[in-house]
Amino acid sequence: MGSEAIGAIGLGLLLVLMILRVPVALTMLIVGVVGFAQIISWDAAIAQLKTVPVEVLSNYSFSAVPMFILMGVLAAHSGMAGKLFDSTRIICGGWKGGLAIAAVGSCGIFSAISGSSLATASTMTRVALPEMERYGYNRGLATGALAAGGTLGIMIPPSIALLIYAILTEQSVGDMFMAGLIPGLLGLVMYSLTVTVVMYLRPSLAVAGEPTPWKEKLRSLTGLVPFFGVFLVMILGIYFGAFTPTEGASVGAFATLIYALVKGMRSAQLWASVQETLALSAVVFFMLVGAETLGYFISVSRISFSITDVLYGMDLTPIVVVLCILALYFVLGMFMDSIAMLVITVPVVYPIIQAMGIDPVWFGILTVLTVELGLMTPPVGMNVFVIKAMAPHVGLGEIFKGVAPFVVSDLMRLALLIAFPILSTLFLL
Repeated sequence: MGSEAIGAIGLGLLLVLMILRVPVALTMLIVGVVGFAQIISWDAAIAQLKTVPVEVLSNYSFSAVPMFILMGVLAAHSGMAGKLFDSTRIICGGWKGGLAIAAVGSCGIFSAISGSSLATASTMTRVALPEMERYGYNRGLATGALAAGGTLGIMIPPSIALLIYAILTEQSVGDMFMAGLIPGLLGLVMYSLTVTVVMYLRPSLAVAGEPTPWKEKLRSLTGLVPFFGVFLVMILGIYFGAFTPTEGASVGAFATLIYALVKGMRSAQLWASVQETLALSAVVFFMLVGAETLGYFISVSRISFSITDVLYGMDLTPIVVVLCILALYFVLGMFMDSIAMLVITVPVVYPIIQAMGIDPVWFGILTVLTVELGLMTPPVGMNVFVIKAMAPHVGLGEIFKGVAPFVVSDLMRLALLIAFPILSTLFLL
């Protein structure tokens, strides 16, 4: 049996194991080791089991992952999220749908130091949903805005998804972060506009908040200072070369820790933050070990090159190839976790992108945005299920219905980024 046939069987087995709900990391590890053994030898496959975990866990670039996770966890446990929503709520006071816009804005700002969509969605739901319900907001609109706002964490730098894509494809982490800045902020603006349009079409879904004077709005900006301070230090430091993205993650985590301690974080809260960070980091690193093992198998099977040859034979243009891959991501996003989808598919599709001469940074932004869509779409929209867990009294149908306008907004944003690549590459020129 040829290596390409073994590669195809391996990818089929990968899907079967995931359907059987075998953990994603374990699935990639099993398929990678067994497939590699069938093509090379069992001795080589066993040797991989000894070397790959060491390679991943000793990779200096990967040390940024727990630092970014720690930033978000500390921000959640230190009360920063509550102060953030209070500030945005006051700024949007008196607007029709102002609390929903404030929730979206809070999610966007919180994600700028969290880097995680699920952490952003769970934290901001705990803070913002009771307030919106108190003012009589439609539950679908309220939870839909939070589910959509939570997805901003996957794009606005520092983003764990962009970091993992950069490392898997050997791109500059700094370049990926800079490329995600405009698309991330564009998402924040378009989500806010979506709330405005929904309120115009269906004004009964919410009421105007309590008007707040301009003096109070300006005073409330102080609640945003910690977030913008940490964000600007990291992004400007990376952009101007003061430190690497990995060092920037450490700087951001240290700054967030100092702020949390100054604001009175107790030892119990600090210990809980460390435990949560370790648990989440272990999950991510286990998936990265599995992805690295799977990547070796994909490489020796040469299945990516076979797919590339087929695409060349079909005489497809690069943009059509990109659209086909994004369509695949959109479908997979309905069933898989975002990080898992990246680590499984990038080793397969990236050689195709390289062979087609497609800009890997631009493609990475499109990929992460399409993965972001999967966080909101049924049947397995992870952000929707996180919010459902935080608000069990709201039905899944209500949340999915409320998030639908934001899915349309994201599709429009994706179309803009495809039509105008400069939106992703402006800061790289």
